[in-house]
Amino acid sequence: MKLNTLSMAIFISTLPLTSVIAGGLDRSGQSISAFLQPGNYAEAGFTVIDPTVEGKDIVGNQVSDMGDDYYFPTAAVKIQATDQISLGLLYDQPYGADATYAVENSVFADKTVNQGTRVEVKTNNVTALIGYQPNKNWNFYAGPVYQTVEGKVSLRGAAYGGPAVLGGYDINFKEAEAYGWLAGAAYSIPEIALKAAVTYRSEIKHELNTTESFAFGKLSGLQSETEVVTPQSVNLDLQSGIAKNTLAFANIRWVQWDQFAVAPKNLHAKSGGKNLIDYSDDQWSITTGISRKINDKWAGTASVGYDSGAGNPVTTLGPVEGNWNVGLGAQYSPAESYFIAAGVKYLWLGDAKAQTGGNVVGDFEDNTALAYGLKIGYRF
Repeated sequence: MKLNTLSMAIFISTLPLTSVIAGGLDRSGQSISAFLQPGNYAEAGFTVIDPTVEGKDIVGNQVSDMGDDYYFPTAAVKIQATDQISLGLLYDQPYGADATYAVENSVFADKTVNQGTRVEVKTNNVTALIGYQPNKNWNFYAGPVYQTVEGKVSLRGAAYGGPAVLGGYDINFKEAEAYGWLAGAAYSIPEIALKAAVTYRSEIKHELNTTESFAFGKLSGLQSETEVVTPQSVNLDLQSGIAKNTLAFANIRWVQWDQFAVAPKNLHAKSGGKNLIDYSDDQWSITTGISRKINDKWAGTASVGYDSGAGNPVTTLGPVEGNWNVGLGAQYSPAESYFIAAGVKYLWLGDAKAQTGGNVVGDFEDNTALAYGLKIGYRF
């Protein structure tokens, strides 16, 4: 059942989509699979997400699609410096949010100022890795993680008490940087394409310079610092050859969202101790599937997945409770040294009740998303 280089690459290359609409603010899934590739290897890719998130507000008004399209890139390079030492550098955008409520008759918009509730959160991650391989079976790795976070939120409408309370609230989180760390171990039996890896990522604490304003800027320029701690996580990756030119794979991911909260100083005080964003549950997700080599140039992948979400009711800034999904991928290798891979996923988004300040203000049901991506890999 020994597989050649093309077949062993299927696991990481044919489906560049991992955690596309997941619990909390999770996006990339924080894979390190590129670092576990044999020899010297580099890759670059991107994923595009097209969600449809609609529902009804607490008074029965229809809420139009509030989920903005977005994309995120990934890149990685891995160097096998010696037979026992490997070095790696990974880039991704692990967390984020993009949503805009339409200006319409709903509790999430204010027609008098022609504005709807909006959120935009961006992160960047650079992970440096060093691995030690005492033999052909084991790989122990660790390294520092550099992360940046920034964001903007505008709350509009009766869901937030109108302009007199938080319905005219704006907040800007200036980009800040902080550091964490990663550690893990992998075990493999190359002869049967068996690979198992467990990776832990630490939480990362940010102190963000924050500017808040209320009542459409009538009370503005309020400066403070807001602590935001991106959560710790564990990824378990498994694969094994199950037949000639055929691999089975699985990824299990845990993220500790139940400790996550964003509590800006002035909003926290004005709302009687409420948070801008928080989650009640940890996120669990699993993706499993089969990859098969068709010929020397082509391979295909099919997968199914589940994400638990991070609790329900959930914030109005992301009214989705996890998802079920199916995916298809294809890999084309014009030569042994490089490949081009593409994948697509269809997601059934979990029904969720949107809340603010502990009060349910909307129902979001029967929503879906389409995700697709492209990846190029090169061995040197």
